[in-house]
Amino acid sequence: MLTGTIRSQIDQIWNAFWSGGVSNPLSVIEQLTFLMFIKRLDDLHTVEERKAEDLGIPMQRSIFPEGANDKGEPFENLRWSRFKHFEAREMMRIVDEHVFPFLRALGEEGSSYGTHMKDARLGFSNPNLLAKVVQMLDEIPMEDRDTKGDVYEYMLGKIASAGQNGQFRTPRHIIELMVNLMTPMPTDVICDPAAGTSGFLVSAAEYLRTHHPQMLRNAESREHFHNQMFHGFDFDATMLRIGAMNMTLHGIENPDISYRDSLAEEHGEDAGRYSLILANPPFAGSLDYDTTAKDLLKIVKTKKTELLFMGLFLRLMRTGGRAAVVVPDGVLFGSSKAHKDIRRMLVEDHKLDAIIKLPSGVFRPYAGVSCAIVVFTKTGVGGTEDVWFYDMTADGMSLDDKRTPLLDDAKLGPVPDAPLSDDEHSKNNLPDILTRWQTLEVEGERPRTAQSFMVPASEIIATGSWDLSLNRYKEVEQEEVDHQSPAEIIAELRALEGEISEGLDRLEGMLG
Repeated sequence: MLTGTIRSQIDQIWNAFWSGGVSNPLSVIEQLTFLMFIKRLDDLHTVEERKAEDLGIPMQRSIFPEGANDKGEPFENLRWSRFKHFEAREMMRIVDEHVFPFLRALGEEGSSYGTHMKDARLGFSNPNLLAKVVQMLDEIPMEDRDTKGDVYEYMLGKIASAGQNGQFRTPRHIIELMVNLMTPMPTDVICDPAAGTSGFLVSAAEYLRTHHPQMLRNAESREHFHNQMFHGFDFDATMLRIGAMNMTLHGIENPDISYRDSLAEEHGEDAGRYSLILANPPFAGSLDYDTTAKDLLKIVKTKKTELLFMGLFLRLMRTGGRAAVVVPDGVLFGSSKAHKDIRRMLVEDHKLDAIIKLPSGVFRPYAGVSCAIVVFTKTGVGGTEDVWFYDMTADGMSLDDKRTPLLDDAKLGPVPDAPLSDDEHSKNNLPDILTRWQTLEVEGERPRTAQSFMVPASEIIATGSWDLSLNRYKEVEQEEVDHQSPAEIIAELRALEGEISEGLDRLEGMLG
C-alpha cells in the first residue's frame, strides 16, 4: 500500500515533467521507465558487487564493464549512483550521450533486461528537468518488491489518454475481479495476447503469491513461475517496455513479454499452449482482411477484431483451459453470421460459464462503450448446461469521466477489508459477484428478476441466434399502480371548473 507521502512524491515527478515540457502521459511513463530501468541496472550491479565482496570471489555477473567505452567515458560514470551526484549539464551529457547508447547496446545483445530497450532515447533536452527527476526518483523508497510494483502501478494509473487502435487501460479492480473469478493455479500457463501494461499478468502473479506462497519455496514451481508461466504479447514497442518493466518491478524475473501482432501472425506453435487466458483486447472495429492470420479466419470469417480475438483465444487455449475476457456488448447479440458462429461455438462446442454485464461507464474516461466479461472453458465437445448472468450496476466508482470513489479504500474492489452493507453493495457489486460465483449451486433458485440468475443452454440455443444479451432473459418486475377511475377524474375537473367560474363571477362583481 502506497503512503500519502510516496503518492505526493510521484505526483511531484509528473508535475515536473509537465512543467518541463513533457506533457504526453505515455511519453512521461516511457521516460520514467527508462530511468527506473537505469536505476535498476545499478542496483543489480551493486548487489553482485556486495555478494562478491562478502564471499571473496570474482563477480558472477557484471553489468557495467571495467574501463571506459569507445568514447573514453568510464563505465563507472554510467551508473545511477555515480551520475546522480553530477551537475545538471554534466548529468545530461552522461545520460544522453553514454547511458542511453549503453542501454541500446544491451538490447542488441539480447539480454533479458535489455530486449525492450534497444531503441531507447532520452525524450527531452532540459538538464534541470533530468536532474530534478533523478533526484526525486532517488528519494522514493523502493527497496521492497511490493512498493516498487505499487509505485509503478500508481504511475500507470496516470495514463489518462486512450492509446491508438482502440487500446484503453482496464481498471485495476476489474482486473482483480477477473483474476479472482479464475483463481490461477501454480501449474497454469497464463497468457494475455493483448497485454498492454501487463496488468492481468501482474495481478495473476500477485494472486499466486498470496494464495499459493509455497510455490515460491519449491525449486521446480519457482522456476515455472519466473520463466514459463507468464506470456504477454503486444505490437506497440512503448507498451512492451512498460509491460516488461511492470512485470520486472513486481518480481517476475523472466516473463515472456514479446512483440507479436496477435491477429496477423499464424499461431501454429502456440496453439493449445495456454491453460488460462485473461484479456481485454482492443476493439478497433475492422482491420485489413488480407493481413489477418489464415488460421483465425478458419475459426471465424470476419474483419471484426473483437470476434477474431475470441477465435484467437479458442485457438491458443489448451483443452480444459479457462478464459475470462472483456468483450463489447455487440459480441453478445450481433446479428452477423460471424457473431452467431462465435456464440454457437461458445455454447455448443465449448462450455460457456458466465456473462457479467458491466456498467457502461466502467472504462471512462478512455471509452464509453458497453462491455461484458465472458467466462468460458475450452472443451471441444460442448458441456454448457446453465449460463450464469450477472447485471453489474456499480463498481465502487462514479460512472462519469471523473470516476470518483464512492466508498472508502477499504471497501473498494472485489475483496474488501470488511463486509459491505446493503447500501454499500449498491455502490460496489464486485464482492457480491465473487461470492455468488463461488456458490453457483444456489444461483439456480434465483428468479429472473434478481441481479443474477441462471439460463439453461437449451433456452439460449432455442433463440436460433445464441443470443447472450442479459436483457433478453432478465424479467423486469412492474409495480402495480392504482389510478383513479375516469368518472372520478371528470368529477374533479368539473368541481375545479366550478370553482374557477365562481371566482370569475366574484371578480366581475368587484369590478362593477
